[in-house]
Amino acid sequence: MERLVEYVPAKEVGVAACSRRAGPYQRQVERWLKLAVDGKQSAADCAAVRRFQTTHGIHPNTGFAGPATWGTMRLLAARAHPNAAGRCPVRTTRTVCVDLDRQLMWVQTGANVTYGPVAIRSGRPGYATRTGTYPVYWRHKNHWSTIYNAPMPYAQFFSGGQAFHAIYDNIYSVVGSRGCVNLTYSDARRLWGALRKGDPVHIWGRRPGA
Repeated sequence: MERLVEYVPAKEVGVAACSRRAGPYQRQVERWLKLAVDGKQSAADCAAVRRFQTTHGIHPNTGFAGPATWGTMRLLAARAHPNAAGRCPVRTTRTVCVDLDRQLMWVQTGANVTYGPVAIRSGRPGYATRTGTYPVYWRHKNHWSTIYNAPMPYAQFFSGGQAFHAIYDNIYSVVGSRGCVNLTYSDARRLWGALRKGDPVHIWGRRPGA
């Protein structure tokens, strides 16, 4: 499993002590942990966030409420029933569901989830991942992007140059992709085995901040 790396303020890099700063997802994390929701960091908040980070292998575990911490909570909340809101169409055939709002994806056949949910990284401002329904039209296991001169392992294309593929970067990076749906290497490898050419991909929502 890939290491989960949390972003922390520059002045706190390498500091082992509990973070004194409120993170960008302070309120969401406080709500998840059933703490007083005020958007301010306290010693009790930091200790609770730090325990969560330690339990789920998030480094550094300084109690800073950043994107990796909130993303992990969001993923855990979706695991039991990712399509609870009914945004992804339920078909008798295999369907790939991509939720840009929550930065999650999964595969379902009927109401049965056969893969995921897993965390994704979609398009940054100016490079939005296109919404709608598209077929997987080309798969290339060891693809290399000639446009960006970069590897795209386990690439599965669904709309023009946009594809699912693995990245070697942090999946919770605050910088989005250039339109593709990025996954961790292990998740992309498993998705390669889960899909076939022609499978429909249904995408909705918008990446936060994009």
